[in-house]
Amino acid sequence: MGSVLIAGFDGLQPAQVTQELMPNLARFAAEGVTFSNHHTQFPTVTRLNVASIVTGRYPGGHGLAANTVVIQDFDPYRAFSALEPVLAEVAEKLPNRVLLAPTLGDILHQHGQEYIAVGVGTTGNAYMQNPNAALVGGATIHTEFCLPYGLHEEITARFGPWPDMADPNVANYARAVDIMTEYVLTERKPAVSLIWSSDPDGSQHAHGVGSDVANRSIRQVDEEFGRLLSWLRGTGASGETDILVVSDHGYSTIIETVNVEGLVRDAGFPPGSEPGGVVVAPNGGSVLFYIHGGDRHTADRLAAWLMAQPWCGTIIASDAIGSIPGTLPAALVGCEGPRGPDLAISFQWDSSPNDAGYPGHAYSSGGASGLGGHGSMSRHEMQNVLFANGPAFRSGVVVTNPTGNMDILPTILRILNIPSEETMDGRVLEEALRGGPSHESVRWSTDVYAAERVLDSGVYRQQLNLPRVGSTSYIEEGHASMDPHR
Repeated sequence: MGSVLIAGFDGLQPAQVTQELMPNLARFAAEGVTFSNHHTQFPTVTRLNVASIVTGRYPGGHGLAANTVVIQDFDPYRAFSALEPVLAEVAEKLPNRVLLAPTLGDILHQHGQEYIAVGVGTTGNAYMQNPNAALVGGATIHTEFCLPYGLHEEITARFGPWPDMADPNVANYARAVDIMTEYVLTERKPAVSLIWSSDPDGSQHAHGVGSDVANRSIRQVDEEFGRLLSWLRGTGASGETDILVVSDHGYSTIIETVNVEGLVRDAGFPPGSEPGGVVVAPNGGSVLFYIHGGDRHTADRLAAWLMAQPWCGTIIASDAIGSIPGTLPAALVGCEGPRGPDLAISFQWDSSPNDAGYPGHAYSSGGASGLGGHGSMSRHEMQNVLFANGPAFRSGVVVTNPTGNMDILPTILRILNIPSEETMDGRVLEEALRGGPSHESVRWSTDVYAAERVLDSGVYRQQLNLPRVGSTSYIEEGHASMDPHR
């Protein structure tokens, strides 16, 4: 039986996969399938998208709304960064409900198979890769912890302490490649494995998109990826291994940082634990809002105030608070669900290039002007990478119809001939598989949704462009404007 390997590169953009920066990945892509119209989920942040990759669900379905969230059934008034220590608290209080949907590890366990992830990045990212490993088998292996927890001591005893964090963080990725080749693929031999690099994300946050440091990080992780491919060829495993290379989101250059919570408090909205209050959860290029008691009047006032701000882009609203003038339904972008926010905004963005020539600027709730950021509905952040190569996939093909991160799980299950009755929002990428229909035959269209609201300061207008294949929709971009002339 064959196996599947997922290789994730945090924050990698399609324009960075070139012969100059990533010769190994560029050659891999040219020989296999390039998905040139691939999309991430909103908000365009890592942990949410990793959860979509391993569940095949939109964020409303899997229950992790962003990197910084409120989980109402855990603590309704606490916004926290979804990192391992707190996620472990969630798992203790809500057993097997860190995510609300079955994961890749859960499904493989039902069929006697195993999934192992080796992650270099935040602890929250690694936790999402296989949150139920201690219950269903398989493993998550990270620089700071493992699931099951006892495995961490075994890994460090065998491979030594993980290298210190650095910028770029390639030494840790090289260690992850060692663990993947010498332990995971050689001894455990799981049906599906995943290896995750924190670069170029870390370097782009710290130094900017297209900076010398970010470019060096891209070249170095490509060398390690080439080493992984060489090992697979040398062992003969490449002929039986299907490999998918994905990133979690694209990137923008930060225009300006906005302290949204401070401004919300100054505007007269108290903390979320108080009547009329709001919990604010910033996520880079987006912000989530949780309103005390789901009060519609507060939601309406907050939405109107947000629309009048020069940095506010698109605004979505949950069904729970009803129809708010000028907003669009959260369900359109997959954010409707029991743990979804009441309101969420994307910051304003544009397509102007930065000093290195990479298009895309956006406001942000964190970081600094001129550095890299993500989280918004900018088309430059919504588009990420997906490449595939192996015995199940076509060769030398560019798929131009829309695809997305939530399509990865159903496609993997099809490759492994594993049936699943679980509800998924993603679809099998039949057009990329040998024997499937050609991508030219895939019928798709783009749905456009718009809303507006007349304010004292002018008319706020927003629009969402959502490509669709069958019942699966993707986000191309969301943008908004304020017309000061009523």
